[in-house]
Amino acid sequence: MSNPAVPPRSLAEALRARDDVSLAALLRARPDLITPVPTDLTQLATRAGTRASVVRALERLDRFALQTAEALAVAADPAPYDELLALLTGDAGDPAVTAALPRSLGVLREQALVWGDDERLRLVRTVRELLAPSPQHPSPTGLGPTVQEATAGMSPGRIQDIVTEAGLGSTHDAVSAVASLTALFTDRERMSALLAGLPEESREVLSRLVWGPPYGQVTSDPAAHLRRLLDLGLLVPTAPGTVVLPREVALHLRGGRAHRQVEPVPPAVEPAATHRPQVVDATAAGQAYTALATVEELLKDWDEGGPAVLRAGGLSVRDLKRTAVALDVAEPVAAFWVELAYAAGLLASDGEADERYAATPAHDEWLEQPPAQRWARLAEAWLTATRVSGLVGGRDAKDRTLSTLGPGLDRSAAPEVRHRVLTLLAGLPEGASPSAESVLARLRWERPQRREEDLRSRLAEWTLKEAELLGVTGRGALSAHGRALLGAAAPKTPGKEPEGPGDKLPVHHRPTVTAPVPEPLSPAEQATASAAAARLLAPLLPEPLDHVLLQADLTAVAPGPLERPLAEVLGVLADVESKGGATVYRFTPGSVRRALDAGQSASDLHAFLAAHSRTPVPQPLTYLIDDVARRHGHLRVGAASAYVRCDDDALLNEILADKRAAGLRLRRLAPTVLAAQADPASLLDGLRAMGFAPAAESAEGDVLITRAHAHRTPPRTAPEPVPDGPPIPDATLLSAAIRAIRAGDLASTTPRRQGDRALPATGELPRTSSAETLATMQAAVLTGEALWIGYVNAEGAASQRVIAPIRVEGGFVTAYDHTADEVRTYPLHRVTGVAELAED
Repeated sequence: MSNPAVPPRSLAEALRARDDVSLAALLRARPDLITPVPTDLTQLATRAGTRASVVRALERLDRFALQTAEALAVAADPAPYDELLALLTGDAGDPAVTAALPRSLGVLREQALVWGDDERLRLVRTVRELLAPSPQHPSPTGLGPTVQEATAGMSPGRIQDIVTEAGLGSTHDAVSAVASLTALFTDRERMSALLAGLPEESREVLSRLVWGPPYGQVTSDPAAHLRRLLDLGLLVPTAPGTVVLPREVALHLRGGRAHRQVEPVPPAVEPAATHRPQVVDATAAGQAYTALATVEELLKDWDEGGPAVLRAGGLSVRDLKRTAVALDVAEPVAAFWVELAYAAGLLASDGEADERYAATPAHDEWLEQPPAQRWARLAEAWLTATRVSGLVGGRDAKDRTLSTLGPGLDRSAAPEVRHRVLTLLAGLPEGASPSAESVLARLRWERPQRREEDLRSRLAEWTLKEAELLGVTGRGALSAHGRALLGAAAPKTPGKEPEGPGDKLPVHHRPTVTAPVPEPLSPAEQATASAAAARLLAPLLPEPLDHVLLQADLTAVAPGPLERPLAEVLGVLADVESKGGATVYRFTPGSVRRALDAGQSASDLHAFLAAHSRTPVPQPLTYLIDDVARRHGHLRVGAASAYVRCDDDALLNEILADKRAAGLRLRRLAPTVLAAQADPASLLDGLRAMGFAPAAESAEGDVLITRAHAHRTPPRTAPEPVPDGPPIPDATLLSAAIRAIRAGDLASTTPRRQGDRALPATGELPRTSSAETLATMQAAVLTGEALWIGYVNAEGAASQRVIAPIRVEGGFVTAYDHTADEVRTYPLHRVTGVAELAED
C-alpha cells in the first residue's frame, strides 16, 4: 500500500491507497469492473477508465453528483476543492450546495471517477472527455472553450492586437499574450470595468450567449458592436462566420457559476392525499382479491387450450381483444394480466406442432395454495419481471408491432424502476399517496443521465397503475402488505437526525458517507419478504362461502367468493352474468344442458341446488331443469359420417321440414334414423341452434358424457428476467475478488533482487534457466524466503506470482501462493523464471 502522505500520481496509486471496505464499495457500485476479476489494481484502474464502464457509471449518478463532475470538467486539471465549490455556488454562495458537495464528491471518488486529494482533484481522463465542452458534444453547463483553447489556431499577430486593444502590455510570444488575456478575464474588477465600457448592444449579445450554447453566427462584415467584442477577445472566431464566447468571460457574466440551476437536494415526494391506513389496506386487499379472480378466470378460459402462438411469437391482436372481452377489461389491462400470469410461470406455449398457449402444471399447484400465498407469488413475479406489458402495441427498432407474450418486451430497467417507485411510496407517512408528477421529478433527479429517460418515466407511470391493479397500493398509497413485499420498514417520525462523529469537522474534511439508492432484494430476501406480505394480507381477504342465493328470475347471487368445488359446479350449471362484490349467475337451457352433458342428472342438480342455497329453490328453476332433462338425449347423434336417431318419427319429420336444417343436408335412412353429411359436432350444434336437445352417443349406442379436458403444457419455468448489466456481487465474491486483486498487485509491484541490486517491478515475467530456477527454489525451501516467479498455465495464460516454496521434488514445486492465498503445486517446466524479493 502506498504512503498516504504522498499524493497519488495516478488512479492506480489512488486505488492502491484504499482499504478493503472502500474497494468493496467501488466493486459493488460498478460490478462490471470484476467481470472477470482483474489481475491487479493497475488493471482495475485501466478497466475503470474504459469508455463503456465510465458511461455506465455516469448513467447511475444522481443530478448533483453529475453536476459536480460537469463542474470539474470545466475547471483546471487538477482543481482544488475551493475552485470546485466556487463553480457550483458562484460569488453569492449557497449553503445547501456547500453542505451537499462532500457527499457528491464522495460518490465520485468511491466510484473511481475522481481521484486525488482536496488540493488536486482530478477527473478520470475518459470522464473529462465525455463531459468537457467541445463543438461536437456541448457541455450541459453551456460553457465553451477556454481562451487558450479558443485562440489555439489564431495567428500571433492577431492575439497581440487583442491584447493591445484590451489595454494590456504587448508580449514577446503568443503564449504569454494568452496568459495575460486569461488573467484579465478572470480578474473580477478589471473585467467589470471592461464590460462597463461596452455599448448596450454588445452587452446584449453577450447575455444571449452566456448560458449557452456559446456559439453564434456573424457575417463577414460584422456590425460595430460585434466588431468591438471581437477586437477585445470577448468573442473569438472559431470558423468562418462562427464565434464563441470564451469560458472565462461566461463565468464572469454568470457570477462564477458553472450551472444556471444547481440541484444539491433531491425534490421531495409530497403527499397529494392522505387516507387512514386501514382504508388503504382494505382497498388494496379488495383489489388483490380481484387480481386473483381475474388471473383465475383468464387461466380457466384457456384451460382447454388457449389462443394460437403467432409465427413470430406472441398473441394476435384479435386474440387479445377476445381475452379483454372475456375478462371485461380494456385491452392494455388484459395484456397486463396475461403477461403477469406468464411471468409467474402459470401459462406458457405448449410446444406442439400447432402451438398454442395453455396453463402450466404449476397453475394447478398454484390453485391449491391459500389466496394470500397465490397473491404473493403474482406480486413477486411482477416486482422482479423485466417484461413490460405497457409496450404492447408499440413498435420495436425494426418498426414491428410489439405483441403480448411476444419478443421485444423485456426492459432491464423495469425491476429497478418498480422497486424505486415503491420505495419512494414507502418513505411517505402511512396512508399518504403522492402525485405522479412528484414521483417522476424525483426519478429524473436520481438518474438524469439515462439514455432511456422517456422509458423510465413511462415505467414509473405504469408501475403506479399496475401496483393499484395488483393490490400493492390502495387509493395510491402503499399498503402494509405492499410495504412488507418491498422489505421496507414503516416510515420514521420526521425529526432531526442524530449528530454523527464527523459533523463537527470542517465540511470538506468530513468522511465521505454516501446515500445510494437502495438496491432490490436478493432472491432469498425477496422470498422472505413475500411470505411476510402474505401473512399481512391473509386476514384482510374475504373467506370463501359455501352457499348462494337463488332468485325467482332464474339467477343465483354469490355474495362473496365461493369455495372452489361450489364455484366449479356452478360455473358449468349457469353462466356468469355480472361480476363485482357479488357475482350473479344466470340459469339457461343451454347452461343446464351443459351440466347434463357433463354427466349430471336432474336429481343431482336438484340436490346440489337445495344443499347450497340459502333460499328455497324457485319453481321456475325446477321446471327449467326438469324440462331440459326430459328432452335431453331424446335425439341421438352418432358417427356415420353423422346420423340422428329417434324413436319418435314425428320429431324427425319436424326436423326434415324445418328450413334451418337445409345446411345439415339430412336424409331419412329409416323411420327412426336420419343421415347427415356434416360431422357429429356440427350436427349437434345445428340441432341445438334449432331448439332441440340432442345427445351424442358412442358406437355402442351409449350416451357420451362431455366434460372439459384441461390442456396443460409440459413443465415450464417462469421466464428469467433480463439483467441490467452484471449482477451486484455478494459479500463472498467481493472478499475473494479483493483478496485476488491485492495478491496480484503484490506480485506485480513487489521489488525484485538480482544479485546485490534491487530491481523495480516492471510487469515483465522473470527469465532464468531451468538449472537456476531449480537451485533458487531449493535454496528458498531451506531459508523459507518468498520468491517472485513467472508462470504459464495449460491454456497459455502468463501470470506473475509471489510464492513461498515448501518442497521441490519430481519436477514440481509445492509452495504457499501469496497471490491465491493457498498452497498450490506447480510444474517446474511451466515456470518461466524466478527472482528473489527485495528486503524492502
